[in-house]
Amino acid sequence: MAGGVGISTGPAPASERIAGLSASSWRRAGLAAAILVAIALPFLIGKYHTFELTLAMIYAVALLGLNLLSGYNGQISLGHGAFYAVGAYTAAIMMQRWGVPYWATIPPAALISFAIGVLFGLPALRLEGPYLALVTLAMALATPQLLKYFDGWTGGQQGINLTKPVPPHWLGLGRDQFLYLLVLIVLIAAFWVGANLLRGRTGRALVAIRENPISASAMGIDTARYKTLAFGASAAFAGVAGAMSAIVVGFVAPEGFGLLLSLSFLVGSAVGGIATVSGALFGGLFVEYVPNIANDISDAAPGAIYGLALLMLMFAMPVGVAGYIGPRLARLARRPRASASNPPGESKQIGSIAIQEGRKP
Repeated sequence: MAGGVGISTGPAPASERIAGLSASSWRRAGLAAAILVAIALPFLIGKYHTFELTLAMIYAVALLGLNLLSGYNGQISLGHGAFYAVGAYTAAIMMQRWGVPYWATIPPAALISFAIGVLFGLPALRLEGPYLALVTLAMALATPQLLKYFDGWTGGQQGINLTKPVPPHWLGLGRDQFLYLLVLIVLIAAFWVGANLLRGRTGRALVAIRENPISASAMGIDTARYKTLAFGASAAFAGVAGAMSAIVVGFVAPEGFGLLLSLSFLVGSAVGGIATVSGALFGGLFVEYVPNIANDISDAAPGAIYGLALLMLMFAMPVGVAGYIGPRLARLARRPRASASNPPGESKQIGSIAIQEGRKP
């Protein structure tokens, strides 16, 4: 066109519509690639590293539940290790005493943890901030003692020894590979449930309550109901993680569910990224690997190494790993859209008017 600029009133070019879908397409492609890499990992690394990654994924499921409660709903919990213990002992007792298959113990662990979380969430409605944190701290401190007291069920100080599941022969997998893939399936299912829960009406209600409970109540949101359900759902995720831990490790004992575990969950949630779904995975990796690395670096002062690593990470990424990486990946995904939306010789879309740009021949 000789004039260089022309105006037409038509739909946006196909290139713009394709570019508009590029961000979601890249997101799906990245997710698919991550899943494929996760499936391949146990066949490329040794048994010990496979076991470590399996535990990191288990912790990620528990951190997803804690993030739902603390990150999205604003309720502070220092006792999530107690719900983790409920799930672990539910699975262990059902497997050892009643001969229930390992896979059938996961739903009861989730249901029992959910019920206990709801019951605990009812009195927690009257508490907020540091007062709620103190109550959950008391729960974390009391859990190991309660597990020792009911030794007829829990095995007391000695705990419960379990036989790890044997993979079906037709799969041709080693035990560690099989358990890794089993936990990976549970992890993907948990993340799918959590993402859909937070993306919908429930997630918006939880965030509204976190931001301003009075305004949320004025808008018609049943704050008591949602806060209680948040406790229950969060406990259910922790219960599933605890059940998977009992199945994978093959042993449960009261000392494994003390205050340190609950504090590790809280640290992992902050490191991964508050109010992020993907942050639970980064937090799980931190909870599993950083203490082990600190022990390898210094047997005398692993706590100092751990604290230094935590300080450096939070100084570099104060919003957590997912909170730091997420916006940068989003900007990278928008670059192809920006370049494809205005190529030479094509039209710019402004509202419903397309402006044709070209060079004068």
